[in-house]
Amino acid sequence: MNKVADTKPAKLLFPEQAQAPAQNEPFANSKNIEITPEFSGFHQHNDMFSRGFWDKGFANRITMRFFRSFVKPKERMRDEEGFGQEDFAVRNGPWVVTEMFAEMKKHDDRREGFTDDFSPHIPPKVEPMDMGSPAKATKRVKKVAKLYGADLVGITAYDPRWTYRSKFSARKIASKPVEIPAEVTNVIVLGKSMRHDVVRMSPTATAATSSAAGYAEDAITLLALAQYIRSLGYIAIANQNDTNLAIPYAIQAGLGEYGRNGLCITREYGPRVRFGRILTNMPLDHDKPIAFGVEKTCEICRRCANNCPPQAIDHGPPSTYTFNRSNTRGIKKWTTDGEKCFKFWVSRGSDCANCIRTCPYNKEFDKLWSKVLRFLLSTRLRKLALHLDDKTRMHDQIKPSSWWASEKGPFTVLERAKDHALMPDLKGQQDRIKAIRDAKRAKAEAEAGAAD
Repeated sequence: MNKVADTKPAKLLFPEQAQAPAQNEPFANSKNIEITPEFSGFHQHNDMFSRGFWDKGFANRITMRFFRSFVKPKERMRDEEGFGQEDFAVRNGPWVVTEMFAEMKKHDDRREGFTDDFSPHIPPKVEPMDMGSPAKATKRVKKVAKLYGADLVGITAYDPRWTYRSKFSARKIASKPVEIPAEVTNVIVLGKSMRHDVVRMSPTATAATSSAAGYAEDAITLLALAQYIRSLGYIAIANQNDTNLAIPYAIQAGLGEYGRNGLCITREYGPRVRFGRILTNMPLDHDKPIAFGVEKTCEICRRCANNCPPQAIDHGPPSTYTFNRSNTRGIKKWTTDGEKCFKFWVSRGSDCANCIRTCPYNKEFDKLWSKVLRFLLSTRLRKLALHLDDKTRMHDQIKPSSWWASEKGPFTVLERAKDHALMPDLKGQQDRIKAIRDAKRAKAEAEAGAAD
């Protein structure tokens, strides 16, 4: 039996606030997302990257080669467009920043930025500075965050439901507790955009440079802003992929809406954004959730689902359905199959961002036509807008070799993407797989009940 299976959940801070609601609770004013009485917090050992170390179904030689490829450019290189040595080299370049932080305190069983928050660097011992009103403090924090490199900044209340019930140690293959000071009240969410032209090469090693660079830039911004806040005498805990779930906080902080692809879709960059968080006790004003037509667009647009190579994105309506243990239970929403997604990444040897590349909101909104499209997507003309967007072919995959030749184009199409409309055959196939999986679950539960 794996240690993670035997580990008791870490005690949550403010447990009475972290409990499931007595009845369905709308999330961030959304009509499609609800937290149900069956809600259960998430253990980090259940995310797919952690399962790659302990779950017998995923912890294998091929997965280890995938992980090694981020520091060894020849590990998965091959004679295929976007998977040459230089493609892996350009992807791996920015990873050195986050890997340095991750390995810095490995002897203390810490992997900072991935399973543990960033350690404070010589925390200043000063009394909290009077920042005036929360409104003034908020304005200052946002100004400094953008000075340090953030593209988007939003602030919301700390919600213990999004804190992991336990963290994961890949070195010891065991869970460990999450420790958050009781004084923490607010969360500052920072968004860092990824390069549009680079994402358009997905799914190749070259395209994965967009997320690698985003991680590196995000880490630097988080560390700098956290130190600024500590220097004012307040708590500041910088989180990247660790400690809590990013997407709920980004939505609650007014940075975007939830999409079918399971991501926060922003007005400024669509889903092409990485999010970091800083937990603090500094008195700050909260931003309100926003709506600009994303949910209604996702109800009729299935471009991300149609273009997902392993068919990991649900074609159906929002529901409480969970594909496997890597899904958060008890939330009505669009849910993705992390197992299928991870298997595809491992098999290809690099990240996939097709759900970002093909999204109709994945645009550079400095152009008039893209602003008009975004406006139409917020109106009853959204179906027409999607048809027009299909015609632009901006969601097609481009050849990395043409990007290497010129970052400004013109680019050569490597693979034509599927359009936005519902594809009954793909949905039918997914529904059949769900039925088979649910039958196996029911049989296993029945056998377990008989054994008791």
